[in-house]
Amino acid sequence: MTTLNVPVIDLSPFYSDDRNSQKRLAAEIDNVLRDIGFLVVTGHPIEPELTKRVYEVSSEFFSLPESEKMKSERPDDFSVRGYSPMLSEGLSYGIGHRTPPDLKECLSIGPPGPPEAAYLLNDAYYKSQASGTLFMPNIWPPAPRELRPLLEEYFRVMTEFGVDLHHLFSIALGLPENYFDDSIDKPFSMFRILHYPSITDTPEPGQIRAGEHSDYDNLTICAIEEGLQARNRNGDWVDVPVIEEALVVNIGDFLMRWTNDRWVSTRHRVVNPALGSGNNRSRLSLIYFYECNYDAVIDCAPTCRSAETPQKYPPIGAGDYMTEKYTRQARLEEWSQEHAEAYGTVDTESRFKQ
Repeated sequence: MTTLNVPVIDLSPFYSDDRNSQKRLAAEIDNVLRDIGFLVVTGHPIEPELTKRVYEVSSEFFSLPESEKMKSERPDDFSVRGYSPMLSEGLSYGIGHRTPPDLKECLSIGPPGPPEAAYLLNDAYYKSQASGTLFMPNIWPPAPRELRPLLEEYFRVMTEFGVDLHHLFSIALGLPENYFDDSIDKPFSMFRILHYPSITDTPEPGQIRAGEHSDYDNLTICAIEEGLQARNRNGDWVDVPVIEEALVVNIGDFLMRWTNDRWVSTRHRVVNPALGSGNNRSRLSLIYFYECNYDAVIDCAPTCRSAETPQKYPPIGAGDYMTEKYTRQARLEEWSQEHAEAYGTVDTESRFKQ
């Protein structure tokens, strides 16, 4: 039976020594990712206290005057670093939909620590022409003072958890547990803190907190946010359950390509609360995007193709695909047919019943 709602799954069997329990969990996840591509997970290793502290310090940052936040403004459309003010992005442009800008502001960081240092030292891998701006140094706000160390720690533990998920997903695909390791050991991952202010004026038609889109990455890990909806195979929008201390995990375009559409990169959005309702309040969302290495070639996994299911997508470099997508998102540019063919964008629309 097709999974039409986002399930809640306990990951604790993966962290046990019971191989049979791990395989049963992997099979359950395989079924969910075939159908809806989204799951809410409990039994994960992220300490709730760390998440709470990141929420608190992020709230301090977004409470600053606009002039203070703009001191760490994103430098250009090619560099996903620093602060992006309200109405500066439209996520739906990533799937070719023209919409009003999203009702959000955000702070974005890339891999901190050694990758930043390697970039500044002109390391051949991290500062090559092919890597572009994917490893450029982060733009750290001067205040609050505790923000940088907390975000660096959160980035680190999310990266470790992301490796665990890749291992679990490999088991689910019938692959060696370390199948993805060589493609994710130097990831250009991204951590974005999204702030959705309370809504005081009637939005434009079609304008919401985060427009309909699919993620571009391997997988996304999100602290629970109200208003998050996923689009199931019937084309219906369903609410993602809100469970304290749980995390939302969904796969992105890269894993959909890697699995030859066995798994779905589900479209999702964040809808507006009703004006005057108790839910119309400022909200924060912590979203970690686990990318792969920029020079990784996204190609069909051997267990995901056969004579009956031939390979659908051409191999593509991860960095090229990501740079093009982020640029269009920031410039509010639609995809032309020419770009769609050149970049082999995944067909998330055909998943829905017409």
